[in-house]
Amino acid sequence: MSAEHEDPLQTFIAESRELLLQMEEALLDMESRPNDPETINAIFRAAHTIKGSAGLFGLDHIVAFTHVAESVLDRVRNNEIALDPGLGALLLKAGDHLGQLIELLAAQASPGAAIQADGQALQARLESYLDAALAADAKQPSADKPATTADLAAVNNPHWHISLRFGPDVLRHGMDPVSILRYLATLGEIAALHCVTDAIPSLAEIDPEACYLGVELAFASDRTPDEINGAFEFIRDDCLIHVLPPGAPLDTYRRMIDTLDKDAGMQAILLALGSLGPEEIAALNHPGDAPAGAASMLGGEVAEPSVKENKSSESSLIRVDAGKLDQLINLVGELIIAGAGASMVARNSKLPALIEATTLVSRLVEDVRDSALTLRMVQIGATFNRFRRVVRDVAKEIGKDIALDIRGGDTELDKTVVEKIGDPLTHIVRNSMDHGIEPAEVRLARGKPATGQLRLNAFHESGSIVIEVSDDGGGLNKARILKKAIERGLIGESQALSDKEIFNLVFEPGFSTAEQVSKLSGRGVGMDVVKRNIMALRGTVDIESVEGVGTTVRIRLPLTLAIIDGFMVGVGNAAYVLPLDMVVECIELPALPASEQTAPDYLNLRGSVLPFVRLREQFEVSAPPPTRENVVVVQYAGQRAGLVVDRLMGEFQTVIKPLGKVFSQIRGIGGSTILGSGEVALILDIPGLVRQVTQQSQPAATGGTETCTSNT
Repeated sequence: MSAEHEDPLQTFIAESRELLLQMEEALLDMESRPNDPETINAIFRAAHTIKGSAGLFGLDHIVAFTHVAESVLDRVRNNEIALDPGLGALLLKAGDHLGQLIELLAAQASPGAAIQADGQALQARLESYLDAALAADAKQPSADKPATTADLAAVNNPHWHISLRFGPDVLRHGMDPVSILRYLATLGEIAALHCVTDAIPSLAEIDPEACYLGVELAFASDRTPDEINGAFEFIRDDCLIHVLPPGAPLDTYRRMIDTLDKDAGMQAILLALGSLGPEEIAALNHPGDAPAGAASMLGGEVAEPSVKENKSSESSLIRVDAGKLDQLINLVGELIIAGAGASMVARNSKLPALIEATTLVSRLVEDVRDSALTLRMVQIGATFNRFRRVVRDVAKEIGKDIALDIRGGDTELDKTVVEKIGDPLTHIVRNSMDHGIEPAEVRLARGKPATGQLRLNAFHESGSIVIEVSDDGGGLNKARILKKAIERGLIGESQALSDKEIFNLVFEPGFSTAEQVSKLSGRGVGMDVVKRNIMALRGTVDIESVEGVGTTVRIRLPLTLAIIDGFMVGVGNAAYVLPLDMVVECIELPALPASEQTAPDYLNLRGSVLPFVRLREQFEVSAPPPTRENVVVVQYAGQRAGLVVDRLMGEFQTVIKPLGKVFSQIRGIGGSTILGSGEVALILDIPGLVRQVTQQSQPAATGGTETCTSNT
C-alpha cells in the first residue's frame, strides 16, 4: 500500500469497525423489534457504506461479499424477505466474517483458505435467500394496491431516466454535482438534461455553501444497473435519487412524480426530455386508460428500481488519533508541574503583580486540564452494548434463556479505562451466566421466572465510577467456598471470616467451586486475573451475594488515570497527596487524656466510630511528632477512615506518575507526582488504606465504643 493511501485506509478500517458494531447492535434490536423500518435501514446503510468505501481501495473480496449481504438487506427493506431469527443469525455471522476481513486488512495480511471457505459458505447461504425471493417474485408480483394494465405497461422509451435532487450539504462534503454528471457521461450519453431550480431561495436568504439544485436526465447507456448506480456512491446519503431503466413500468414514474412533484411541473419535464410521451402522460392523469402503443408487459427480467433517500445531518464530530490525545494530556501534565513551580517562585518573591499573574495562569491551566481530560472521556454504553451479542451467543450455547438489562450507559470515564475493562467484564459476565443463573427447570422449581436476568449498571460515586454486574441466579454457596478454601490450605479450619472475606476467596489463583468444568469456566482460571487487571487500573472489585437470590460483582475505578485534584498533607519531612474527591473533612486530633496510657486507633466523630491510622507509623517516620496533629477523614466504597498527619498543605493539581515495578507492591502507595519545587510526592492509595484501617478496627468498633475520645 502506497504512503498516500495509508492514512485513508486506516480511517476506512476504523470506520468499518464502528459500522460493524452499529450493524450488530441493530441486528440484535431486530430480535425484539422485527419490523422496525428504521432499524432495517440502519443495517442496510452500514453494509452499503462499507461496500462503497471498500470499492475505493480496490478491496474486491470485501466488496463482493458485502454486495450479497447488501442485496439481501435491500430485499428485507422492501418487504420482499422476512427478517426471521434464522436470517438474523446468518447476518450476524456475515458481520463477524466482515470483521475478520477488516482485521486482516489492518494487520496487512491476506485471508487464509479457511476464512475464504467460510466466506464462500456464508455467501452461498445469503444468495439462497435472493434466489428464493426471485422465485417468489416470478410467481406473485408484490404491490400495495392492485396494478392496472397501464401501471404495468412498459414505457416506450429506449433510454434511462435519472432524477437527482442534491442535498444541501453536498458542497460542504466536497462533492461537485458537475463532476457527478461528467463521470456519468463516461458510462453513456446524456441525451437530454433539465436543471431544476425551484428550491433556490431569494438572494437575501441564500446560503452560499448550500446546494439547491436538481437535475432530470435522459440517459442512453448499455451498462448494467449496478454500474450506473455506482456513479452515485459518494452522494447517495446526501441526495434523493431515482434511477429508472429503459422500459420501466409507468407506475414507477407515477411514484417518482408523487415523491418529487409539487405543482405538476414534472410531467412537462418528462415530456420535454422524451422520457414519457403524450400517451403516457394521459395515462398518468387517467389511470384507467392504457397508453397507446405500449402493450408489452414488464416481466420478471426488469426489476423495479428503489428510491434511495437519506437525510443527512451535519455532524459536529471529528476523528482524532488517540495517540495525539495522549500527547496532549502529557503536555498538560508538564504544564501543570511548570505552573506549580512558577507559583512557588511568585510566592517566595512576595511580588503582588507576579503572584496575581501566576494565579491567573494557574486558573487557566486548570481550565485547560479539565477540557483536555474531557476529550478522553467516553460513555461506557458502547462497551456495555457489546455484551448483548455475548449474552445472546453464550445463552444459546449453554441452553439458557437470559435477558440483559443495561443501565447507566451514558456514564463517562477515561478512554484508557474503557479499553482495559472489557476483558475483565467479559469474564465476569460469562461466569454469571454459566455458574450464577440456573437452568430454566431449576428456576421454575424455585419459583423464579424461567428467563434469567443479567444486569450491567454504571454510575459515579465519590469521584469514582462503579460498574455492577448483577444476576438473579443461585448466589454463592459460602459453605462450599469455605470447604474448598480449607482443602487448598488458603485458610485454617478454625479461622472466622466475614461474608465479604469469604466471597473474595474466589479471586484466589486457581480457585473454583464448580462441580464440573464447562466450555466457559470451572478451571479456576480467570477471576484472579480479573482482580489483577482491575487493581492495575487503581481500582477494586468486591462481591455481594445472597444464596438463592443472586450475586453482584461491583468494580470501582478512577475516572481518569492521568491528572486529578489532590489534597496535600505533610508527615515528617515528606509530602503526600490524597485524591481530593475522597476527602470528606479535616479535624484536629484530640489530645490524649492523662488517664490513658495508650492512644486508641479510633475516635468519636459526632456519635459514630471513626477508625484511623497514623501515617507516621504506617511509613515508619522516626522524627518526633508535632504538638498538634490533624485527622483527614476519607471515604471510599461507603466506608470512612481517618488519616493522622502532621500538616495540612492544601489543594494541589496532581499529575499521576506510575511507580516502577520495584515499588509497585508497597502498601498504601498508589503512585507519585512531581511538586513545583521538583521534589517527588507520593500519592496515597486511599482504597487500600481504608480497607486496612477498617479491618484492623473491627474488634474495637464492635466492643470498645464506650472508651472513644470525644471530638466535639
